[in-house]
Amino acid sequence: MAENKRHVVCIPFPAQSHMMAMLKLAKLLHHRGFYITLVNTASNKKHLLSAGQSSALDSLPDDFKFETIMDALPSFSIASQDYNSLWQSLEDNCATQVLNLLTKLSDDATLSHNPPVTAIISDGFMPFTTEAAQKSAVPIILFWPIPACAFMASYQFKALKDKGIAPLNDPSDLTNGYLEKIIDWIPGMKDIRLRDLPSPFRTTDPNDISYNAYIKSTQNATKASANIIHTFDALEADVLHVLSSMFTQVHSIGPIQLHLNQISNMDEKLKSLGYSFWREESECLRWLDSKEVESVVYVNFGSLTVMTEQQLVEFAWGLANSCHYFLWIIRPDLIMGDSAILPPEFTAEIKDRGLIRSWCPQEEVLNHPSIGGFLTHGGWNSIVESISAGVPMLCWPFIGDQMTNCRYLCREWEIGMEIDKDVKREEVKKLVRELMEGEQGKKMKKRAMEWKKLAKEATSPDGSSTFSLDNLVNKVLL
Repeated sequence: MAENKRHVVCIPFPAQSHMMAMLKLAKLLHHRGFYITLVNTASNKKHLLSAGQSSALDSLPDDFKFETIMDALPSFSIASQDYNSLWQSLEDNCATQVLNLLTKLSDDATLSHNPPVTAIISDGFMPFTTEAAQKSAVPIILFWPIPACAFMASYQFKALKDKGIAPLNDPSDLTNGYLEKIIDWIPGMKDIRLRDLPSPFRTTDPNDISYNAYIKSTQNATKASANIIHTFDALEADVLHVLSSMFTQVHSIGPIQLHLNQISNMDEKLKSLGYSFWREESECLRWLDSKEVESVVYVNFGSLTVMTEQQLVEFAWGLANSCHYFLWIIRPDLIMGDSAILPPEFTAEIKDRGLIRSWCPQEEVLNHPSIGGFLTHGGWNSIVESISAGVPMLCWPFIGDQMTNCRYLCREWEIGMEIDKDVKREEVKKLVRELMEGEQGKKMKKRAMEWKKLAKEATSPDGSSTFSLDNLVNKVLL
């Protein structure tokens, strides 16, 4: 009966990748017998409805509920890049909203058969949820949908401030080579440069909202009952070992999708529920069916990256001149302040080799046999999905943890090559060809398949991630 179940409230950060990772974790815990309430913001609910998710949201199991909180961002554009406004709005509006929701759920449990809230799992980048949990006397677990290396780097923001390294002294530090300085004192991380740290570090303003939100969020990790990191032990052994000595409960449970793939009896409506802000155009899979094995480059810069029209054109001609097949996802809001329009001569050039769509079912695409490489922004969801599929990558990091992810992708895991921020078509052409046909590309493919095998082992019944998930359920949530 529902009233005898443990009730977990899941609160994701309102960005698509964060919400997708939390939804997967919620599905996994629901399968383990938990009653789930997943919290949406009003503006993101609008995105989901516009992407055609309304029928799925209305027909979920009785013990898997969505609740909506107001975020005061009715017109927030994902690609507006006004992250300081987003952070400030969350802090100003959602703290009270979360507390009110917890009170409402407590009242509902008294008046109905819904179980009382027994735990909160919050995205780590929602620091106000910790205070709400304390006021409600409910244990809180923080979920970090980033790799352990990016969490560790973000946790050092306070130390960087204390040492006078951050904020930056002058805007010229962004371009004068200063960011090449090596930080050799971060535990478990070797040869990390300032440029490899998450992007909020790159500010000259001591009151920068995003930078200080990173400090507040990561320092909160000491207050949580546990910290969940979406990674697996073999991938980040050194950093995870250090984190486990810093915090009492650290659970590396990824890749979550590989756990979900093993569940054969999941409710069909819940199984098909996604968290995409755009309609997924699945006809691209039929186009991929017509292509040879590992012959197509998949290109997708995620839900947040924006670029200039010139950068778009450089990527376009680099892909065209590589002479390889490619599937390119171009969001309607990919170009800063304008729509993405490619030159007609480019469209004519790639007529038989390229397919351009506005969004797609990415995991299905990455697991399609015709995909040979992935040109990505280096968001963690995309990297985890690519590792799980055994696909090597080209990386063009844009924001947040992507800088750290890219460093590890290229240097530690040896499954990626970085494209310079000042993108040029010749470099894109050269790297795409190396990825798809060169010796380094072949080595990266071999390494990617090794990581795929290790990811699958981690989520097997006796694997490290399954063991960590069991501990999370039995020692924390129960």
